[in-house]
Amino acid sequence: MYSTCLFCNRPLGRNEAIESFPVGRRLAFDAAKGRLWVVCRRCERWNLSPFEERFEAVEDCERRFRDARKRVTSENIGLARLDEGLDLVRIGEPLRPEFAAWRYGDQFGRRRNHAILTGVGMGAVLGIFALGGIATGAFAGGTWWIYRGIEQLVLDARRRRRLARVPGEGGETFTVRGEHVESIRIRPDLTAEDGWCLELHHELGTDRLAGAHAMNATALLMPKINRRGAPARTVNRAVKLIEAFDDPVRYLLAAAHVADGKAPAEKALPKLPAETRLAIEMAVNEENERIAVEGDLALLELDWKEAEEVAAIADELLIPTEVERQFEQMRRQAKDRR
Repeated sequence: MYSTCLFCNRPLGRNEAIESFPVGRRLAFDAAKGRLWVVCRRCERWNLSPFEERFEAVEDCERRFRDARKRVTSENIGLARLDEGLDLVRIGEPLRPEFAAWRYGDQFGRRRNHAILTGVGMGAVLGIFALGGIATGAFAGGTWWIYRGIEQLVLDARRRRRLARVPGEGGETFTVRGEHVESIRIRPDLTAEDGWCLELHHELGTDRLAGAHAMNATALLMPKINRRGAPARTVNRAVKLIEAFDDPVRYLLAAAHVADGKAPAEKALPKLPAETRLAIEMAVNEENERIAVEGDLALLELDWKEAEEVAAIADELLIPTEVERQFEQMRRQAKDRR
């Protein structure tokens, strides 16, 4: 494989993620057609790889794309960013929406462990104080109120703690504290673009946020609401909730309807079932990631269409019968994966 761009003659760089094809920092591949390109990061032109370099590399790219923690997909193009720094551009029909439990399992598991350790630490301090009071007879002397006072101080601190500064639709910024979270909820809204809105309680009162503002606010607040994390079985249930829908936005609308159907005391986000809260956090994260790279996907699709025209002509002229047979086998394998 060449190491410089065929168009601008600049180095294509190297990667350590695809062992069978260590050239390039962005690889584009089409498993159904057996195509593999190295995208030059300098001029953004697509360099078609030689036939003999493609087969194993395309399979490796497909596998790493499916396993990627960060990936977004449009109708024809998918983009994944690997931990090693390599970008993978997948051409073809989008994969079935998949929310790998392991992608969020580590994150929620770490929160859960932290919450347990924090709770144990606070409990130990109060427990030692209580045991000391019992042993010395201090509680009998009427100093039990000290223990209760410490506990109340902790609760008050949590209520006053600033959790987020949320941008409003008019350019203002709302400060949300612990005491406000217990009233925040999502609900259906026929006037909103996505069909749901966030009822945000904050220091200045209550505001309704919809669209991108609601998505952003929910993304800021859900990690605070889900601060205790969750065990793996709860994460798996949350994943199944989202996988039942075509995309995260549709799940959020369904979650808004579920919350709206509950009793008044159970409508707020912190009162929803754990798997629902986790699924809401996952959904807003996925949608925000998609929006963040939406422009990249549109540009990549334009570049791909141009590169595909050239590749189709080149492969048709040069491809031997045996290679065509291998291509057909790869096409069938790619179809079976979907």
